[in-house]
Amino acid sequence: MSERISSLRETMEKNEEIDTADEPEVNYRGVRAMPYIIGNETFEKLGAIGTLSNLLVYVTVVFNMKSITATTLINIFNGTTNFATLPGAFLSDTYFGRYKTLGFASIASFMGLLVIALTAAIPNLHPPECGKASRCIGATAWQMAFLLTGFGLLVIGAGGIRPCNLAFGADQFNPKTESGKRGIDSFFNWYFFTLTFAQMVSLTAIVYVQSKVSWGIGLGIPALLMLLSCVVFFMGTKIYVKVKPTGSPMTSVAQVIVVAVKKRRLKLPEQPWLSLFSYIPPNSINSKLPYTDQFRFLDKAAVLSPEDQLNPDGSAAYPWRLCSMQQVEEVKCIMRVIPIWSSAIIYHCAIVQQHTYAVFQALQSNRYVGNSKFQIPAASYAVFSMLSLTIWVPIYDRIVVPFLRRITGKEAGITILQRIGIGIFLSVLTSLVSALVEEWRRTRPIIGVDPRRGGISSMSGFWLIPQLTLAGLAEAFTAIGQVEFYYKQFPENMRSIAGSFFFCGMAASSYVSGLLVSIVHRTTAGAGTGNWLPEDLNKGRLDYFYYLVTSLGVINLGYFLVCAKWYTYKGSTSSTLDSNMVDMKSEKPSV
Repeated sequence: MSERISSLRETMEKNEEIDTADEPEVNYRGVRAMPYIIGNETFEKLGAIGTLSNLLVYVTVVFNMKSITATTLINIFNGTTNFATLPGAFLSDTYFGRYKTLGFASIASFMGLLVIALTAAIPNLHPPECGKASRCIGATAWQMAFLLTGFGLLVIGAGGIRPCNLAFGADQFNPKTESGKRGIDSFFNWYFFTLTFAQMVSLTAIVYVQSKVSWGIGLGIPALLMLLSCVVFFMGTKIYVKVKPTGSPMTSVAQVIVVAVKKRRLKLPEQPWLSLFSYIPPNSINSKLPYTDQFRFLDKAAVLSPEDQLNPDGSAAYPWRLCSMQQVEEVKCIMRVIPIWSSAIIYHCAIVQQHTYAVFQALQSNRYVGNSKFQIPAASYAVFSMLSLTIWVPIYDRIVVPFLRRITGKEAGITILQRIGIGIFLSVLTSLVSALVEEWRRTRPIIGVDPRRGGISSMSGFWLIPQLTLAGLAEAFTAIGQVEFYYKQFPENMRSIAGSFFFCGMAASSYVSGLLVSIVHRTTAGAGTGNWLPEDLNKGRLDYFYYLVTSLGVINLGYFLVCAKWYTYKGSTSSTLDSNMVDMKSEKPSV
């Protein structure tokens, strides 16, 4: 059997040399394509974030929703938006390619933003203003239907844009040259810069127009920016590198699982890295992976049996009966990522509260700047989270990483998982500080009354800065670390799906957060402590809710550390959290 495998390997190496020579040359435009791609993404983010960042306030103020209803709606909307990236990535990788997916999704996003802007601009499309009346009239069924239509179009748009924009930008550079690799790194830097820039502009200028000037104008500006995004994107059509879809990468995943189940009764060989069926398709973009001893039940999919047949080129004649060791290892890569991904759900729950209940905290705090009459919009406080991220990233990249590199000898200073772990720890501190600040806010004297929400605390809204700063630092470690982690740990032909994994984690956290809010609200409604999350925060115990999130974060941090210690990086045969763990490569021969 081993001689047969060796013969097949020699055949495959010859085939790969021939196929590589016959590959058509791709004209990478790289830098020339960047103005269109970066311009498109800048306008797209300004448009989308300009609406999404203040959506919670919009549905409570204009559509007269209660805080619990609005929070649940936004959590469900955010969750669905992020989960939509998974089918969007699948359709892109399998059928349409990233260019067509991005084009269609951009138009859908523009239509969604336009519909939401119309709900504010046309009086008949939203309920009458509450004013100072004690009872507000809610939206009618058709008004809600029109609003939800806009939400639905935004879900479609985000499902195509979010998993594809990073990968499409990287497609414009040749990954086999040094200049191409530098171009990809530069593009990633510009991507996060434009993201942060768009968030800061949206959370200040656009939110101010929405809150203080006019909701119609404030929501019309993002729609116009999204239209510009579409125009800029299609202007670069002739110079883009458009990678064709290669079929569903999930088919290979399904084949491994099905064949492993079919062959579950077979006995594994003593040296699987030498005896399992080895075959790599010609021109495969996936890197060759060594054998790992995790999830060994999947190895049976690559066990050669007398009934298995091979094609002349060495490939399996029936791929639903025999899979290669390469296919099995690619599936193992995905399965190893899932526990790490699941730990991000509770992490994001802590961050989500800074976009929902931190806004409600700001609404019932003193938001005036000093003794002036200028009042900061409640949603704009999130800009401090963006500022901390923006300031910390260059400090980390230029000062911290070189310092850590000299100590650890690692190119990035620390491992990706260590970076993610630091962010999860900071998210726990974020919730803890949020609880302490809320406890302080509730005990301060009342300086005014909001007719809809209740008393306004004399505590300055600037006391929210510490928790928002910690949230931004947590994102700088964990969010950016996750994007890099998924990009590097997934098989290369699943880059769009890898991009969607980050957003799927955010989606799950939105649903979990919404469920947690609903459970706490209903459970504590009749409790001796009173409702923790009422409309008027002064009558509730939001600080207890933050302490609950803190406790969940501590448990989640312990879970993450266990998963990280067990994890094996792609291309490695050792489970590692840091460089001091035992290297299994010295114990087992690599393939």
